Amino acid sequence: MTDRVHPAGFTTTRATPARIYDTLLGGKDNYAVDREAARRILEREPNAQLIVKENRAFLRRVVSYLVGECGIRQIIDLGSGLPEQDNVHQVAQRIAPGTRVVYVDNDPIVLAHGRARLADNPDTAVVSADLRDADTVLHHPDTRALIDLTRPWALLAVAVFHFIPQQDPAHILDAYRALMPPGSCLALSHLSQDATTPEVAEEITRIYQDATAPLVLRSRAEIARLFAGMEMAEPGLDLIMRWRPPTPPIRPERVWLYGGVGRHPLPPGTGPARPGPASPAAGEAVCS
Repeated sequence: MTDRVHPAGFTTTRATPARIYDTLLGGKDNYAVDREAARRILEREPNAQLIVKENRAFLRRVVSYLVGECGIRQIIDLGSGLPEQDNVHQVAQRIAPGTRVVYVDNDPIVLAHGRARLADNPDTAVVSADLRDADTVLHHPDTRALIDLTRPWALLAVAVFHFIPQQDPAHILDAYRALMPPGSCLALSHLSQDATTPEVAEEITRIYQDATAPLVLRSRAEIARLFAGMEMAEPGLDLIMRWRPPTPPIRPERVWLYGGVGRHPLPPGTGPARPGPASPAAGEAVCS
């Protein structure tokens, strides 16, 4: 069958990671090819829906931590995916109105839906860019309009780098970290073969070979290296259900994503500060 791809890159004959994810979350922004891929995934990994739901819960906890405890007021979300309930800007702005969020994606349906839903929010933007090109992302006019790169900001890469097989994610992240001032944070989650069986890992990877972006699983040690040079927030890099859960998780090994938050170290001698009743100045991180 010929792949019907419109000039903007939109396709309904190949599944996309964003639309598969939407399908597993019970969303409506997907097509028959995405639902078929999700069905095949669920046949081989019955916990697939739990995995994506727990990843969203991890994202909410991370944003709450960054904004509520660390005082971050600027966030760049790489590979943001289709808008769902409790998106990054909604969680962040409930805690600190005025928190600025830039979503980055190159999936045309993600861009169209995101821009339509955020049209009335002046503190958000949706940037069309390849997340592997840090220079384009960080110097895009819409990014620069909202994000002051000289002040602490947070970079989110939640469930995205396992769809970047061609390049070492560490090199990609190094380009972002080069422009991170002290106090800035990196938060990510990543699927790992260390937390599932080789058979399931191989079968799920095979399904994504037919999608627009293949899946690459990495070991926990490889994922840990993505935080090189950063100070890890407790509990460090762990299965996402173990990362600051509101209640003790039941069988966290069912969700084979590792996640964590790292902070660009503060200069020596900088004393810790805690958020007071007043909000910090835009972009001023106060996490200890």
